[in-house]
Amino acid sequence: MTDFDSKIKSYCELIDAELEKILSRSNCLQQVVFDAMRYSVGAGGKRIRPILLLEFCRVCGGNIKDALPFACAIEMIHTYSLIHDDLPCMDNDDMRRGKPSCHKAFGEANALLAGDALLNLAFETMLCSSSNVDADLKLKAAQTIANYSGVDGMIGGQVIDLQNEGKDISEEILLRLYRDKTAALLRASASAGAILAGADEAKIAAADAYAEKIGIAFQIIDDILDCVGDQSLLGKPIGSDEKNNKKTYVSFHGVEKAKKDAIKLTQEAICALEAFEDKTFLTQLSDFLCTRKM
Repeated sequence: MTDFDSKIKSYCELIDAELEKILSRSNCLQQVVFDAMRYSVGAGGKRIRPILLLEFCRVCGGNIKDALPFACAIEMIHTYSLIHDDLPCMDNDDMRRGKPSCHKAFGEANALLAGDALLNLAFETMLCSSSNVDADLKLKAAQTIANYSGVDGMIGGQVIDLQNEGKDISEEILLRLYRDKTAALLRASASAGAILAGADEAKIAAADAYAEKIGIAFQIIDDILDCVGDQSLLGKPIGSDEKNNKKTYVSFHGVEKAKKDAIKLTQEAICALEAFEDKTFLTQLSDFLCTRKM
């Protein structure tokens, strides 16, 4: 196992153990919702957002244990968005990460409530944490996450996506969609991690710039995988974008140029890391995301 793999494993184990502690509940009247929340949070995934938050906190001189509640919160927000995205009123997807979607496993009403509950619990977890982080920094980090996950960020991107489904949209609108729907929560993660460490504005801005580039590249890779990916690795059917007449970066530029542009964005993201002394892991993470198969 490489140092990079070992660090990813260590971060994931830390995050998963804390999530399990936060979501652990049994024999209560609302048990089905807790079960649905745990089912979706525990369904797998790369934990990229909470890892980014913890690593940017670390490279900015903070204590990752103090940032852990925020890392768990960002994963809960990400998971709630996936639960809602899969609902029949949105993307109507039956599979997520190789398992039945939350609404297929627990019913549509329980899935909706599980998503709502995760969003609320995320902010409760951030604001009620007993870490050593200054209260003003906690509030600033929580506000940043709220801004990037709300109507001017992730939710706004989902609205743009729904409003333009099946339409012949411009590349400008597509990139705005990617910045909001995909990159915004990555930007929230990186920026919040730096904020919790008490970083200066220059480092917070560098973290934000890095995550925006990585976020757009991440979505372009998703587009590529939907065309040429391995369904058994992805855990969901491929070709859904073309089937749904959905405009993607690949439909504008083709697979080969999309690959080149994803690499270019990744290199630009790595350049933004010059603001940090210890950037080895983040550089490796950038390359890993750009070459991923799932």
